[in-house]
Amino acid sequence: GFQGEIKDDSHTTSDFSSQIQGESRTCKASRQVKYKGVLGTISTMVKMEGPKSLYKGLVAGLQRQMSFASVRIGLYDSVKELYTPKGSEHTSIFTRLLAGCTTGAMAVTCAQPTDVVKVRFQAHIQLVGAPKRYNGTVDAYRTIAREEGVRGLWKGTFPNITRNAIVNCGEMVTYDLIKETLLKYHLMTDNFPCHFVAAFGAGFCATVVASPVDVVKTRYMNSSAGQYKNALSCMLTMVVKEGPNAFYKGFIPSFLRLGSWNVVMFVSYEQLKRLMVLAQVSWEAPF
Repeated sequence: GFQGEIKDDSHTTSDFSSQIQGESRTCKASRQVKYKGVLGTISTMVKMEGPKSLYKGLVAGLQRQMSFASVRIGLYDSVKELYTPKGSEHTSIFTRLLAGCTTGAMAVTCAQPTDVVKVRFQAHIQLVGAPKRYNGTVDAYRTIAREEGVRGLWKGTFPNITRNAIVNCGEMVTYDLIKETLLKYHLMTDNFPCHFVAAFGAGFCATVVASPVDVVKTRYMNSSAGQYKNALSCMLTMVVKEGPNAFYKGFIPSFLRLGSWNVVMFVSYEQLKRLMVLAQVSWEAPF
């Protein structure tokens, strides 16, 4: 079974831009920006802001992943064992879901400031000749804390916890179940093809269940002060103004991101796990 996980729930700039489209803006130029599909979004961003805009928030994103991954991969096994009844040889789906929710929530609570900074970087549309909103990642942390208080760095924590708990469960449990089924019925052996299929399926399921919460979280975290009372208000506003389809804005780029990321993540993890086991056996073997 799957023993731990590293994953990227952070947005690429293209799916992020699709998700915030429709949100009210104070800048006239910003309101005129239209994103049509994945390629259209990328093309528009490159034309308006240059190729570097596709990597906005990269530093904050890397900081986020290091803090997120360390919590999830380090605590998932322990939490799963804690929730598993003593003497039980089989870990139920409910136990796995509960462990995924717990570690996902813990990771978000620790790494929320890095997520807020990443979102702000990606959302900022810098026109030609316009001043930069932030001069770097460190400056972004300082500016947000100074203008909005320390609480500003934890803006949107609850919807982010909800989103990452859902994604965490969707990926881990789906990967676990698909892999177990493939091995149980001897459809595949425990190697690269098996890991690839299970990871791809996990990415699709995670995208389907997480997109609604993902869009609300992104909108709320990027909103100006007083625009929404809370995450629920943001969700209701989206339904009234844009309809239910708004919750699946940016679905295709989100799936491309999560699907590809899951393949890289799970395949890499499985290989690293094997190397660590071999290294441990070699280290413990008598000379």
